[in-house]
Amino acid sequence: MVHVASSARMSDKHRRRLSKMFPKTRFTFCESLDEVLNGAPDADVLITYGEDLDGDRLKGLTGLRWIHIISAGLELLPFAELKERNIHVTNARGIHEIPMGEYAVSAMLQVTRKANDFFRAQQEGRWSREIRVRELFGKTVGIVGAGAIGVGIARRVKPFGVELLGINSNGRNRDPFDEMGDFDFLPELFSRSDFIIVALPLTDATKRRIGQAELACMKADAHLINIARGSVVDEMALLSALREQRIGGAVLDVFEEEPLSPEHPFWEMENVILTPHVAGRSPFYMKRALAIFEDNLPVYLTGEGEWNNPVKLARGY
Repeated sequence: MVHVASSARMSDKHRRRLSKMFPKTRFTFCESLDEVLNGAPDADVLITYGEDLDGDRLKGLTGLRWIHIISAGLELLPFAELKERNIHVTNARGIHEIPMGEYAVSAMLQVTRKANDFFRAQQEGRWSREIRVRELFGKTVGIVGAGAIGVGIARRVKPFGVELLGINSNGRNRDPFDEMGDFDFLPELFSRSDFIIVALPLTDATKRRIGQAELACMKADAHLINIARGSVVDEMALLSALREQRIGGAVLDVFEEEPLSPEHPFWEMENVILTPHVAGRSPFYMKRALAIFEDNLPVYLTGEGEWNNPVKLARGY
């Protein structure tokens, strides 16, 4: 009997569903990876968020053949050890497109309609009709990382009447983008966009990929929105651009170090909107992440069919 262990906290509802769907599979539901190591070290399959799986812990899972990561980010995985043991990896790529798309839209509307300014006026009891609002209509939105999340964002932004520029690894055009390029297109995308949404995976190739040179190309009133990983953007270069008001502002959900230190200058900057890494949050998160696992378990059990969201270990995503 195939043994599936989960280190991801999930409700009894999800546990019962999996057990009912696959009655010939043994499930061990845990609250942490250490609990899996103590109670189910022989598991064939692991369901995990992936953030606490390092090389040493992987050694303790002696029977592991497949890992399903119920997040999109994979930068903390021990790729060398996984390749050496030929462990198959899948992830939850694509399930974030709805919440992160809505986050991006709300962030741009928050900036254009001056929601923070009006809220501050409300708190101060000021009737502030002098606050100058803008429209999202007619703006140019650049999405750096036109994968599943980037395309999902684009589909939700397009109805607002914007021009969409995108960047992916091969520069091949994808609907609904108006124009697409590879990383050579970065300077032009940054110079033309009113909003730049960063949605790249974090790999060796993308670490601090958005730096001083790219930020220098931005319009003086343009905004950067980072919903990728904090380390994709050079935080010090961004801080300098914001302090010197060389760009309009930033909406930041992710940071190089999390939680963000209470002493960090970002907290006090009026041209920065901060959220605590919640862009991908959704009440339907676990249901969507497990749906991919439910698609893949029959493939693992029978050896027939196509894997949903296989991870290319050599590429890192």
